[in-house]
Amino acid sequence: MASNENGKVALITGASRGIGAAVARRLARDGFTVVINYSGNAAPAEELAREIEQAGGKALTAKADVSEAQAVRRMFDAAETAFGGVDVLVNNAGIMMLASLAEADDANFDRQIAVNLKGTFNTLREAAKRLRNGGRVINFSTSVVGLKLETYGVYAATKAAVETLTAIMAKEMRGRNITVNAIAPGPVATDLFLSGKSDELIARMAKMNPLERLGTPEDIASAVAFLAGPDGGWINGQTLRANGGMI
Repeated sequence: MASNENGKVALITGASRGIGAAVARRLARDGFTVVINYSGNAAPAEELAREIEQAGGKALTAKADVSEAQAVRRMFDAAETAFGGVDVLVNNAGIMMLASLAEADDANFDRQIAVNLKGTFNTLREAAKRLRNGGRVINFSTSVVGLKLETYGVYAATKAAVETLTAIMAKEMRGRNITVNAIAPGPVATDLFLSGKSDELIARMAKMNPLERLGTPEDIASAVAFLAGPDGGWINGQTLRANGGMI
């Protein structure tokens, strides 16, 4: 992998497990130096970094709660100190707390806004100032913005806001050859999705799309790799729904 190095640095938020970890592995394989952000537990992030390094890649871990602007600034500082700059930002960190609007309490609303919306804003603000020319920003939305399923109201609202930020930032990056896109996964077989759901519900959701299976973290990582790589350079300001045709 080392000989495949492309000299570019990708910062992936919430990258210690699930989709984020799959993205880190894939981009490392594609020759990016990866910065693995995590908010709490260092062990899985360190383990992933070791795994990438052993495969010949380059990785650094960076602790930061994306909802804290100062922590995000320090994370970009650390990436710049270590590698000279950042070329790709993947905004994968997010939380999902399902409840009907009647049942959603203030903590549910505030926490999802803080991580999913403010967290994305915090990293976009730094990227807008600091990303190297020719860079890529890849945000994460959700296909529920289209499906509009019950109990997903606050979560989907934060992601609809991310889609709007995506389109506007793409225009604001004019003249710098930076693309800004979002990926909106459908149901993906991760702990975040599977926990608390019955086998019957999981099976039903898996059958909702015409390909009749859940997505895998690798499916989503492939979409990220496309937008981050040379073949995705003409896609800009878009939301790509990676969901097997569900909507």
